[in-house]
Amino acid sequence: MPRSITRRHVLATLAPVAATALLTACGGSSSGGSDDTVRFGYIGDFNGASLIAVADAKGLWKKHGLKAESKVFTNGPLQIQALGTDNLDFGYIGPGAMWLPASGQAKVVAINTLGNSDRVIAQPGITSMRQLKGKTVAVPEGTSGDMILTLALEKAGMTKSDLKIVPMDPSTIVSAVSSRKVDGAGFWYPATATIKKQIPDLQELAKNTDFEDEISFPTAFVAGNKLVADNPEKVRKVLAVLREAMEFRAAHTDEAIALTADKLRIPVEQVEADAANNKVLDVGELDRLTEDGTIGTWLKGMNDYFVEAGKLEQPVDPEKYYTGDLFIGAGK
Repeated sequence: MPRSITRRHVLATLAPVAATALLTACGGSSSGGSDDTVRFGYIGDFNGASLIAVADAKGLWKKHGLKAESKVFTNGPLQIQALGTDNLDFGYIGPGAMWLPASGQAKVVAINTLGNSDRVIAQPGITSMRQLKGKTVAVPEGTSGDMILTLALEKAGMTKSDLKIVPMDPSTIVSAVSSRKVDGAGFWYPATATIKKQIPDLQELAKNTDFEDEISFPTAFVAGNKLVADNPEKVRKVLAVLREAMEFRAAHTDEAIALTADKLRIPVEQVEADAANNKVLDVGELDRLTEDGTIGTWLKGMNDYFVEAGKLEQPVDPEKYYTGDLFIGAGK
């Protein structure tokens, strides 16, 4: 099996003011809120929102004795921070943020999808990574955009020191690239599609599939360490909801796309294009991949990458932060 790393990585040096504002907006309560209320974070795309959209529409929270309060975030690291301050119970992350649970800041309670949404993009006329040398490149730190840029630079025999890196949040990247204020970015779909409406001949210099022989790009759901330790029954109920939503999404993908579009209030065609860049995994696959060690291999490969990137001091056993036994047990 090829060595597997994954997608959303790098520095979680988050802007304190922005982080504080988001956490304040989330509100807060001690001990993970009331026992039947789940504060669930998500990102506004197919990977991050589709299971919540299905669960909302199909009454899965109520079926399992829960009430959900879902809150949108711009990236995974902010959700990990919200988990740590007890402003959130569960959240969604891309692989670039996976070093945070690996470093003990949260638990991965479920693997979600395998993605191919990440790109290194550049202004027209820039057709290779080498041509980005010395140019201004935006990146949302701690995300898969950061990871795809790092991987592409490494493949080209370059490092970030060869570029003028400008940390930006995702919405700012859209406007900065669209107005040609930066030369390129480490970014992702569906936001890249928004940029292409302004710059139809935008260049894509790298994508996830360029590394598929050695890297997998799983997305995941995470929970706070304290919640997993103190309230495993609540975790089990939430995982039961996610498992049912996964089954529905796999069997009725078109309807899941429509429900996601409705939740995000965006065109169905936009969500369809986003979903096409990702591989949906059903619960049978996830159970098997957990039991046969495949997901552990993905996570170990990811840890190797994060050690190289300086985000982890040493490799971490995935069993310390991936609660695969809880995921499988929620289906019994």
